Amino acid sequence: MVGTLVNTAAVIAGSGIGLAFKKNLPDKYQVIYFQAVGLFTMLLGVKMSLAMASPLLVVLSLVVGGFAGMMMRLEEKAGQLGDYIKARLHSDNDRFTEGLITGFLLFCMGSMTIVGAIEEGFGKTSDLLLTKSIMDFFSAIMLASGLGIGILFSAVLLLLFQGGITLFVSVVGKDIPAEIVSEITVVGGIILIGLSINLLKIKNIGILNMLPALLFVALFVWLKMYFFP
Repeated sequence: MVGTLVNTAAVIAGSGIGLAFKKNLPDKYQVIYFQAVGLFTMLLGVKMSLAMASPLLVVLSLVVGGFAGMMMRLEEKAGQLGDYIKARLHSDNDRFTEGLITGFLLFCMGSMTIVGAIEEGFGKTSDLLLTKSIMDFFSAIMLASGLGIGILFSAVLLLLFQGGITLFVSVVGKDIPAEIVSEITVVGGIILIGLSINLLKIKNIGILNMLPALLFVALFVWLKMYFFP
């Protein structure tokens, strides 16, 4: 868990610095920043998704996962959670929930999160998550300067999600097939493409409703490997 704890601390520290800069960052610079981040996020998502080996399973996972997410009302519940935390903090930041969700997706949907957490769960190395911590530190500075304190609280979601993967893998105690990790990364990349569309304000996509697709693609690839080799 060392890598995840360091990663969480890095996001908190970066967010603190970003919040200090927020007051002095003109709106026009925030706009160009989010356009740049949106384009980069789209490129990152495309790069991750190019490793797709089972297009049919990926599409099926996104559809079934999206249906499951809608049935569980993940997007709606995330908004309610964000509003609840905002009210408890007496925050007047009208982008709090957006920051919470954006931070979580950017910090947790990359291949470094999944592969790094799995490696740490097996007790191999924390190097990948430590490298990711440096990247997330600087990202948190800019994100918090634009979206506010919601980015700081996304560190809690990072701890739960990334740490949860590490703990799960350490308990399972056996290697997860590379095919499953690869397709999970592909679905994560597609989710990032959706996030980039939101950041660029092209269209509002219910990205959180698609998160169950990460579980479904792992299940479908496992079924294919063991029952339809």
